[in-house]
Amino acid sequence: MGEIKDITTSLSGIKLDNPVIPASGTFGFGYEFADYYDINILGSISLKGTTKEPRYGNNLPRIAECTSGLINSIGLQNPGVEKVISEEIPKVKMFYKKPLIANISGFSVDDYKYSCEKIDKVDEVGIIELNISCPNAHNGGMAFGTDPKVAAEVTRAVKSVTTKPVYVKLTPNVTNVVEIAKAVEEAGADGIALINTLLGMRINLKTQKPIIANKMGGFSGPAIFPVALRMVYQVYEAFNIPIIGMGGVEQAEDVIGMMLAGASAVEVGAANLVNPYACKDIIEDLPRAMEKYGIESLKDIIGKAHT
Repeated sequence: MGEIKDITTSLSGIKLDNPVIPASGTFGFGYEFADYYDINILGSISLKGTTKEPRYGNNLPRIAECTSGLINSIGLQNPGVEKVISEEIPKVKMFYKKPLIANISGFSVDDYKYSCEKIDKVDEVGIIELNISCPNAHNGGMAFGTDPKVAAEVTRAVKSVTTKPVYVKLTPNVTNVVEIAKAVEEAGADGIALINTLLGMRINLKTQKPIIANKMGGFSGPAIFPVALRMVYQVYEAFNIPIIGMGGVEQAEDVIGMMLAGASAVEVGAANLVNPYACKDIIEDLPRAMEKYGIESLKDIIGKAHT
């Protein structure tokens, strides 16, 4: 090994010891992993998707394995924003001392506003990650993030009741991701997180029926990495607000690739479900990968694939 590598980065003025963040929904509220290792090694933690009301989630079965990935249809199972603030965040705080990322979902603009206004007042939360891939209850069930006008409306509404940086998490299930990113940026988003899962399904050949009760679900895992990388690249190319890149990241090289495409930080999702040590392993392996590719500082390579 050569000299010490600089693996630090930052998001909207919040300094991270490294760019690796477990993605929402793949790491619980964080404290569940404290039995495995010291979770303070993580750059941040994106907490389990939180809604205004408690949710049981979708019917079982809701996980299906597939080649190089998995399909899930959990349905935002969570105890609701009040309990997340009063019970879950205090538990995480016992094990984790850095700013958290709160992932907020909703089924109406008012839902989003309510939950974001509440979570904005929590000291431990550094960034709000707005998941606009949920079905819009007042708009025929179409996801908020598939219509630029609706995506902008929810972003504007949330920004009107919050003081913390708001990163809008975009769905890849659109024709033009740059158009959606532009709409939320113009509405005041401080950053973009992408991508959420692709839509996929599996069929059980014995029963000849879909495996998942919901028929379709979110497809994640290493198979989607090239799609995620392409979308991060496109959004960075279009305008320059910070990006958290995710989708199929499972090794240190993937983190470097995401950052070259334009990400300032990187979330790791499905890999945590396969290996609870995934994030720790990636962080510890970053200096080796940087040495291999002649990189001294990760901050210096953000967006470098564009020049």
